[in-house]
Amino acid sequence: MSEQHVFEYAVIRFVPRVERGEFINIGVIVLCKLKNFLAMKVQLDEVRMRALTQDIDIHALTATLDTWDQICQGLPEGGQVSFLDPANRFRWLTAPKSTIIQCSQVHPGLCTNSDGLLEELFTKYVL
Repeated sequence: MSEQHVFEYAVIRFVPRVERGEFINIGVIVLCKLKNFLAMKVQLDEVRMRALTQDIDIHALTATLDTWDQICQGLPEGGQVSFLDPANRFRWLTAPKSTIIQCSQVHPGLCTNSDGLLEELFTKYVL
């Protein structure tokens, strides 16, 4: 039997107008501290997003999500946050924000395969 590890995840959301409370799930971010695993996966559905608002700058949104991915990977292009350990990078990314990209509450669980878990959660909550 494979050893199970504690993981944490949050759903990444597109929130065009914070005051209206409407959002679309666009991705998932997963941390498995013991495995030193931090990764995210996103997919923008522009048709669904435009159903909430016509005022979307897809290029700016994509650039922000690219920076988030660089932070997940610990790449210098992600800025100073990228130099933190994976758990602190996860905490920074999932901290409450009043911006167009937000995360759900953080949820814990157990897994044996972090990569497979990322795909499973992405399929369940985004697709």
